[in-house]
Amino acid sequence: MAYSIDLSGRVAFVTGASSGLGAQFARTLAKAGAGVVLASRRIEKLKELRARIEGEGGDAHVVELDVTDFDSIKSAVAHAETEMGSIDILVNNSGVSTTQRLQDVTPDDYDYIFDTNVKGAFFVAQEVGKRMLARSRGAAPGSFTGGRIINIASMAGLKVLPQIGAYCMSKAAVVQMTKAMALEWGRFGINVNALCPGYIDTEINHDHWHTEHGQKLVAMLPRKRVGQPQDLDALIVMLASDQSHFVNGAVIAADDGFAV
Repeated sequence: MAYSIDLSGRVAFVTGASSGLGAQFARTLAKAGAGVVLASRRIEKLKELRARIEGEGGDAHVVELDVTDFDSIKSAVAHAETEMGSIDILVNNSGVSTTQRLQDVTPDDYDYIFDTNVKGAFFVAQEVGKRMLARSRGAAPGSFTGGRIINIASMAGLKVLPQIGAYCMSKAAVVQMTKAMALEWGRFGINVNALCPGYIDTEINHDHWHTEHGQKLVAMLPRKRVGQPQDLDALIVMLASDQSHFVNGAVIAADDGFAV
Protein backbone atom coordinates (compact mmCIF):
# COMPACT_ATOMS: atom_id res chain seq x y z
CA MET A 1 0.00 0.00 0.00
CA ALA A 2 1.39 3.41 -0.95
CA TYR A 3 1.26 6.30 1.51
CA SER A 4 0.26 9.68 0.15
CA ILE A 5 -0.68 13.13 1.42
CA ASP A 6 -3.51 14.94 -0.33
CA LEU A 7 -3.86 18.71 0.11
CA SER A 8 -6.90 19.02 -2.15
CA GLY A 9 -9.28 21.73 -0.97
CA ARG A 10 -6.56 23.61 0.90
CA VAL A 11 -5.23 27.06 -0.01
CA ALA A 12 -1.51 27.78 0.44
CA PHE A 13 0.01 31.27 0.49
CA VAL A 14 3.71 31.24 -0.43
CA THR A 15 5.84 34.36 -0.02
CA GLY A 16 9.05 34.88 -1.97
CA ALA A 17 7.57 32.56 -4.59
CA SER A 18 9.18 34.15 -7.64
CA SER A 19 12.35 32.04 -7.53
CA GLY A 20 14.47 29.58 -5.58
CA LEU A 21 12.95 27.65 -2.71
CA GLY A 22 9.74 29.65 -2.77
CA ALA A 23 9.01 28.60 -6.34
CA GLN A 24 9.82 24.98 -5.50
CA PHE A 25 7.57 25.04 -2.42
CA ALA A 26 4.70 26.43 -4.50
CA ARG A 27 5.05 23.79 -7.22
CA THR A 28 5.29 21.02 -4.64
CA LEU A 29 2.17 22.10 -2.76
CA ALA A 30 0.27 22.47 -6.02
CA LYS A 31 1.29 18.94 -7.06
CA ALA A 32 -0.06 17.73 -3.70
CA GLY A 33 -3.42 19.26 -4.59
CA ALA A 34 -3.41 22.64 -2.85
CA GLY A 35 -4.53 25.83 -4.56
CA VAL A 36 -1.47 28.06 -4.35
CA VAL A 37 -1.23 31.83 -4.02
CA LEU A 38 2.12 33.04 -5.39
CA ALA A 39 3.29 36.20 -3.64
CA SER A 40 6.30 38.44 -4.21
CA ARG A 41 7.29 41.76 -5.79
CA ARG A 42 8.33 40.23 -9.12
CA ILE A 43 4.96 39.81 -10.79
CA GLU A 44 6.27 38.70 -14.19
CA LYS A 45 8.24 35.88 -12.59
CA LEU A 46 5.12 34.84 -10.66
CA LYS A 47 3.09 34.76 -13.87
CA GLU A 48 5.68 32.45 -15.43
CA LEU A 49 5.48 30.16 -12.41
CA ARG A 50 1.67 30.22 -12.49
CA ALA A 51 1.73 29.11 -16.11
CA ARG A 52 4.09 26.29 -15.24
CA ILE A 53 1.93 25.13 -12.32
CA GLU A 54 -1.21 25.27 -14.45
CA GLY A 55 0.59 23.35 -17.18
CA GLU A 56 1.27 20.63 -14.61
CA GLY A 57 -2.42 20.48 -13.72
CA GLY A 58 -2.28 22.71 -10.63
CA ASP A 59 -4.19 25.79 -9.53
CA ALA A 60 -2.32 29.04 -8.84
CA HIS A 61 -3.07 32.72 -8.37
CA VAL A 62 -0.65 35.69 -8.38
CA VAL A 63 -0.58 38.56 -5.87
CA GLU A 64 1.94 41.37 -5.52
CA LEU A 65 3.56 41.48 -2.08
CA ASP A 66 6.28 43.60 -0.49
CA VAL A 67 6.80 42.15 2.99
CA THR A 68 8.52 45.37 4.13
CA ASP A 69 5.28 47.29 3.54
CA PHE A 70 2.54 46.62 6.11
CA ASP A 71 -0.23 47.87 3.82
CA SER A 72 1.05 45.59 1.05
CA ILE A 73 0.85 42.61 3.41
CA LYS A 74 -2.74 43.34 4.40
CA SER A 75 -3.78 43.97 0.81
CA ALA A 76 -2.11 40.81 -0.54
CA VAL A 77 -3.62 38.53 2.08
CA ALA A 78 -7.08 40.04 1.64
CA HIS A 79 -6.84 39.75 -2.14
CA ALA A 80 -5.66 36.14 -1.88
CA GLU A 81 -8.62 35.15 0.27
CA THR A 82 -11.05 36.96 -2.03
CA GLU A 83 -9.72 35.08 -5.06
CA MET A 84 -8.93 31.65 -3.59
CA GLY A 85 -10.75 31.37 -0.27
CA SER A 86 -9.47 31.14 3.28
CA ILE A 87 -5.74 30.54 3.63
CA ASP A 88 -5.06 27.20 5.30
CA ILE A 89 -1.28 27.07 4.79
CA LEU A 90 1.31 29.83 4.97
CA VAL A 91 4.85 29.24 3.73
CA ASN A 92 6.65 32.30 5.11
CA ASN A 93 9.66 32.23 2.84
CA SER A 94 10.79 35.77 1.94
CA GLY A 95 14.39 36.42 2.93
CA VAL A 96 17.48 38.45 2.06
CA SER A 97 21.11 38.57 3.12
CA THR A 98 24.35 40.49 2.78
CA THR A 99 27.90 39.24 3.06
CA GLN A 100 30.25 41.20 5.30
CA ARG A 101 31.95 41.06 8.65
CA LEU A 102 30.02 42.38 11.63
CA GLN A 103 32.24 45.45 11.95
CA ASP A 104 31.24 46.46 8.44
CA VAL A 105 27.46 46.16 8.86
CA THR A 106 25.80 49.55 8.41
CA PRO A 107 22.40 50.59 9.77
CA ASP A 108 21.05 50.29 6.23
CA ASP A 109 22.43 46.73 5.93
CA TYR A 110 20.90 45.81 9.28
CA ASP A 111 17.49 47.26 8.38
CA TYR A 112 17.57 45.61 4.95
CA ILE A 113 18.00 42.17 6.54
CA PHE A 114 15.75 42.56 9.58
CA ASP A 115 12.94 44.42 7.81
CA THR A 116 12.43 41.44 5.50
CA ASN A 117 13.58 38.41 7.48
CA VAL A 118 12.10 39.32 10.86
CA LYS A 119 9.65 42.21 10.72
CA GLY A 120 8.22 41.20 7.35
CA ALA A 121 7.96 37.54 8.29
CA PHE A 122 6.28 38.43 11.58
CA PHE A 123 3.60 40.66 10.10
CA VAL A 124 2.83 38.24 7.26
CA ALA A 125 2.34 35.46 9.82
CA GLN A 126 0.34 37.80 12.04
CA GLU A 127 -2.03 38.83 9.24
CA VAL A 128 -2.65 35.25 8.16
CA GLY A 129 -2.72 34.05 11.77
CA LYS A 130 -5.42 36.55 12.78
CA ARG A 131 -7.67 35.23 10.04
CA MET A 132 -7.01 31.63 11.07
CA LEU A 133 -7.81 32.56 14.68
CA ALA A 134 -11.08 34.22 13.69
CA ARG A 135 -12.20 31.16 11.72
CA SER A 136 -11.22 28.81 14.53
CA ARG A 137 -13.22 30.72 17.13
CA GLY A 138 -16.34 30.87 14.98
CA ALA A 139 -16.25 27.46 13.37
CA ALA A 140 -18.99 24.86 13.54
CA PRO A 141 -18.11 21.68 15.46
CA GLY A 142 -16.38 19.12 13.28
CA SER A 143 -15.41 21.56 10.55
CA PHE A 144 -11.80 22.16 9.48
CA THR A 145 -10.29 24.98 11.50
CA GLY A 146 -6.85 26.22 12.39
CA GLY A 147 -4.09 26.01 9.85
CA ARG A 148 -0.42 25.46 9.18
CA ILE A 149 2.27 28.13 9.27
CA ILE A 150 5.72 27.13 8.07
CA ASN A 151 8.39 29.75 8.73
CA ILE A 152 11.45 29.25 6.54
CA ALA A 153 14.39 29.95 8.82
CA SER A 154 17.87 28.58 8.07
CA MET A 155 20.54 26.40 9.57
CA ALA A 156 22.28 29.78 9.96
CA GLY A 157 19.73 30.42 12.71
CA LEU A 158 21.13 27.38 14.53
CA LYS A 159 24.83 27.66 13.70
CA VAL A 160 26.74 30.93 13.43
CA LEU A 161 28.60 31.35 10.16
CA PRO A 162 31.31 33.90 9.31
CA GLN A 163 30.53 37.01 7.26
CA ILE A 164 26.75 36.55 7.44
CA GLY A 165 26.39 37.25 11.15
CA ALA A 166 23.49 39.67 10.77
CA TYR A 167 21.64 37.12 8.64
CA CYS A 168 22.29 34.45 11.30
CA MET A 169 20.85 36.79 13.93
CA SER A 170 17.73 37.39 11.85
CA LYS A 171 17.07 33.70 11.30
CA ALA A 172 17.60 32.95 14.98
CA ALA A 173 14.83 35.50 15.59
CA VAL A 174 12.59 33.58 13.17
CA VAL A 175 13.20 30.41 15.18
CA GLN A 176 12.10 32.13 18.42
CA MET A 177 9.18 33.78 16.62
CA THR A 178 8.04 30.33 15.52
CA LYS A 179 8.08 29.00 19.07
CA ALA A 180 6.19 32.03 20.39
CA MET A 181 3.48 31.66 17.75
CA ALA A 182 3.22 27.91 18.34
CA LEU A 183 2.75 28.52 22.06
CA GLU A 184 0.02 31.14 21.67
CA TRP A 185 -1.84 29.78 18.64
CA GLY A 186 -1.52 26.02 19.06
CA ARG A 187 -4.65 25.78 21.22
CA PHE A 188 -6.65 27.05 18.24
CA GLY A 189 -5.43 24.31 15.92
CA ILE A 190 -2.81 26.50 14.27
CA ASN A 191 0.47 24.62 14.05
CA VAL A 192 3.54 26.80 13.56
CA ASN A 193 6.87 25.20 12.69
CA ALA A 194 10.23 26.32 11.37
CA LEU A 195 12.14 24.69 8.54
CA CYS A 196 15.89 25.35 8.58
CA PRO A 197 17.46 24.48 5.22
CA GLY A 198 21.17 24.13 4.79
CA TYR A 199 23.06 25.02 1.63
CA ILE A 200 20.72 24.46 -1.32
CA ASP A 201 21.63 24.79 -4.99
CA THR A 202 19.24 27.30 -6.60
CA GLU A 203 19.43 29.52 -9.67
CA ILE A 204 20.58 32.39 -7.46
CA ASN A 205 23.71 30.65 -6.15
CA HIS A 206 24.27 27.90 -8.73
CA ASP A 207 27.34 29.45 -10.32
CA HIS A 208 28.92 30.09 -6.92
CA TRP A 209 29.35 26.37 -6.21
CA HIS A 210 31.72 26.11 -9.16
CA THR A 211 34.03 28.90 -7.99
CA GLU A 212 37.13 28.38 -5.86
CA HIS A 213 35.40 29.81 -2.79
CA GLY A 214 32.31 27.72 -3.43
CA GLN A 215 34.34 24.54 -3.75
CA LYS A 216 36.10 25.29 -0.47
CA LEU A 217 32.74 25.68 1.22
CA VAL A 218 31.45 22.41 -0.20
CA ALA A 219 34.59 20.70 1.11
CA MET A 220 33.65 21.85 4.64
CA LEU A 221 30.21 20.24 4.52
CA PRO A 222 29.67 16.88 6.26
CA ARG A 223 29.05 14.93 3.06
CA LYS A 224 30.79 17.31 0.65
CA ARG A 225 27.60 18.25 -1.18
CA VAL A 226 24.88 20.87 -1.34
CA GLY A 227 21.20 20.04 -1.40
CA GLN A 228 18.66 20.39 -4.17
CA PRO A 229 15.36 22.27 -3.76
CA GLN A 230 13.39 19.03 -4.12
CA ASP A 231 15.20 17.63 -1.06
CA LEU A 232 12.75 19.71 1.01
CA ASP A 233 9.58 18.55 -0.78
CA ALA A 234 8.57 15.83 1.67
CA LEU A 235 9.04 18.10 4.69
CA ILE A 236 7.05 20.99 3.26
CA VAL A 237 4.13 18.74 2.31
CA MET A 238 4.11 16.97 5.66
CA LEU A 239 4.19 20.22 7.64
CA ALA A 240 1.37 21.63 5.49
CA SER A 241 -0.86 18.60 5.98
CA ASP A 242 -3.35 17.34 8.55
CA GLN A 243 -0.87 14.56 9.29
CA SER A 244 1.34 17.10 11.09
CA HIS A 245 -1.34 17.81 13.72
CA PHE A 246 1.03 16.65 16.51
CA VAL A 247 3.97 18.71 15.25
CA ASN A 248 3.90 22.23 16.69
CA GLY A 249 6.77 24.54 17.60
CA ALA A 250 9.28 22.23 15.93
CA VAL A 251 12.53 23.56 14.48
CA ILE A 252 13.52 21.12 11.77
CA ALA A 253 16.99 21.24 10.25
CA ALA A 254 17.34 19.96 6.70
CA ASP A 255 21.05 20.63 6.25
CA ASP A 256 22.70 17.23 5.70
CA GLY A 257 24.02 17.38 9.26
CA PHE A 258 25.94 20.66 8.97
CA ALA A 259 24.50 22.22 12.16
CA VAL A 260 25.18 19.12 14.28
